[in-house]
Amino acid sequence: MSDATLDDRGRLTLPKELRERYGDRYHIVDLHDGIKLVPVADDPLEALRDEFEDVGTTAAELRERARETALDEAGR
Repeated sequence: MSDATLDDRGRLTLPKELRERYGDRYHIVDLHDGIKLVPVADDPLEALRDEFEDVGTTAAELRERARETALDEAGR
């Protein structure tokens, strides 16, 4: 963990090693007890593809499964 201080214009400078590791863009999330910086990928769609590349079920299959479950629960 490292400390950072806002400058007189309200800017926060992250340490070089964090910028190199996580990049230059972040979402700021307001939590009940502080804030959280969430890195934003340069290409968010590519990041999603990478995250879910090992998932074997397609979106169409998931929709059909959800539809079938809903019909079963409704008493088809």
